[in-house]
Amino acid sequence: LPRSTPTTITIPRIGVDASIISLGTNPDGTVQVPPLERAELAGWYQPGPSPGEVGNAVIVGHVDSAKIGPAVFFSLGALQPGDAITVAREDGQPATFTVESVQRHPKDAFPTELVYGPSDKPGLRVVTCGGVFDEAAGSYPDNVIVLATLAE
Repeated sequence: LPRSTPTTITIPRIGVDASIISLGTNPDGTVQVPPLERAELAGWYQPGPSPGEVGNAVIVGHVDSAKIGPAVFFSLGALQPGDAITVAREDGQPATFTVESVQRHPKDAFPTELVYGPSDKPGLRVVTCGGVFDEAAGSYPDNVIVLATLAE
């Protein structure tokens, strides 16, 4: 599909139907995330491919927040291979992806190439936090990463 800004993400298995905002990078080079006070939103990494374009489109979101509790991707780890993820796009052409795998990686060993690296086919990477919340650090130790490919 040609480049088009994503507008919503729908994941029937886990009850996600969320608006998507465009994100970039922080001054330190890390990927921005939606604001915690809007933890119901998902965010698209706009410098990368759009969902449906060749390459790996990346959508990130929070697992929870102190303010609203369970957030947009609270149940992301419950997805299974074969599940559907549909991303609506501004051009009216939805992109539907099929989950290939669900992985968990320590944040200090984030698989950057797997998520942001090149691909010769349209893919989707959906990323949130995982593991047991570390009260002292105020964060989660892991990332849950869903790998999906554009459905035929």
